[in-house]
Amino acid sequence: MDTQSLALCLPLVGWAAHSGLLAHRLAAARRDPLTGLHTRAGWTTRAERFIRRHRDSVVLFLDLDDFKNLNDTHGHAAGDAALAVTGARLTAWCDRYGFAGRIGGDEFVAVHRHPSHLNGLTAILNAPLTYEGHWLPVSVSVGSCRLADLPVRGLPQALAAADASMYAAKGTTGRRGQHHTSH
Repeated sequence: MDTQSLALCLPLVGWAAHSGLLAHRLAAARRDPLTGLHTRAGWTTRAERFIRRHRDSVVLFLDLDDFKNLNDTHGHAAGDAALAVTGARLTAWCDRYGFAGRIGGDEFVAVHRHPSHLNGLTAILNAPLTYEGHWLPVSVSVGSCRLADLPVRGLPQALAAADASMYAAKGTTGRRGQHHTSH
């Protein structure tokens, strides 16, 4: 290969390598490194397609209760373990009928095509965690919204309703667990 041809090809090779690196970073950014779940961007894109196909789905918004206290009392590694276990439990619950995401901090989202499968979810999520030979309490507040209950069946509306439902579950005196929207 002559020098002129090499000089013309070299920028193309660099561009191709750079593009491959950017594509890899973008794909990695769509997955949370701690839980392996989709991040907000990846989950939202996938969830919008999912709810167009499954109009009777349920959208969930979840938040770990007293997460700061867990971190402060048992350390950040214990907090990370609680996040990872919550992600794994939520993924197992979704099975092949939905999928979950971690949208930041101690907040998770999920979409599932069978609203009736909500029964038992709270017990699964709130099971204690074994960490360094100790049982750590895990408490998750769950808010849900059935798409069929919304006047406009869009993801933003379902997330807003599920978020409000989750905060209602958190605020209910003496009650942790799940709260369903009813319109």
